[in-house]
Amino acid sequence: MDPGHPLRDIRCFAMVARHLSFSRAAAELGVSQPAASQAVGRLERSLGVRLFERTSRDVRLSPAGTALLPAAEALLEAAARFTAEAARLAVPAAPVVRLAYVPLVGGLAARVARRLSRRRSPITVELQPRGRRDAVAALTSGEATAAIINSPFPLHLTTAARFHVPVTHLAVPDGDPLAGAARVALPRLAHHTFVVPRDRPPGGMWAKLAAGLPADRLHAVAGDLDDFAAALDLVAAGAGLLATPSLLVTSIRRQDIRFVPLDSDDLRMTFGLAWPGDRPSPELMALVQATQECLWTR
Repeated sequence: MDPGHPLRDIRCFAMVARHLSFSRAAAELGVSQPAASQAVGRLERSLGVRLFERTSRDVRLSPAGTALLPAAEALLEAAARFTAEAARLAVPAAPVVRLAYVPLVGGLAARVARRLSRRRSPITVELQPRGRRDAVAALTSGEATAAIINSPFPLHLTTAARFHVPVTHLAVPDGDPLAGAARVALPRLAHHTFVVPRDRPPGGMWAKLAAGLPADRLHAVAGDLDDFAAALDLVAAGAGLLATPSLLVTSIRRQDIRFVPLDSDDLRMTFGLAWPGDRPSPELMALVQATQECLWTR
């Protein structure tokens, strides 16, 4: 018995068994009836068994053919899966970039991901919303390829595509005496309590804000204050006022919060695209370019 039976002969056997007709099997396979008969004959000689009982009027599976048909069909299915998987592997998978970002710039991260997915050579972007500290840790551990984070930027990271988000408003509870003010200035708010993060690295917006306020007027919350939307819950509860970036003011509407224009003396947050190392991959360079393009067209 020859163990290398051509798949085309096995496929012909299975098709004849399905139709119990050489002519109908040949038509479905796109071959002539004599070719179908020859394929089944070759397989029978190779196996050393008769697969069909033939008469002048009909074709029936032999006992051996009946026993071998399930194995033949399973073999053909496995061959089809093999061919499909090989075809999938023959097409290079789109490279993947894992982009971490702080929630305030989620809209930018989404636009960058869409832009890269529409390139002639698409790049898949896996978005990872994280706090600033978690984003930096993810870069260090390799869980993230790059991150859009706010300054100050760790010295071991390379940065590009820096941009500024002005802090233009003060979030106050609805009903607070300040809620009806046309504008407010920081120097006149020294007797009010402000919600700030516990970690305020030198050079950052929070450090600059805290420097102009009495220490006993700072309501420090968990390490980083990355989720401004959640911090508004503290404002609504009366925990303090919140210096609010323009991005948040234009994207959130709450009945229990009022955003009052703030004379902030150029108070702003600086963001940038950061990554470890100084030799970016082609995918990372494409990410930098897409981020810059999104910033130019916003």
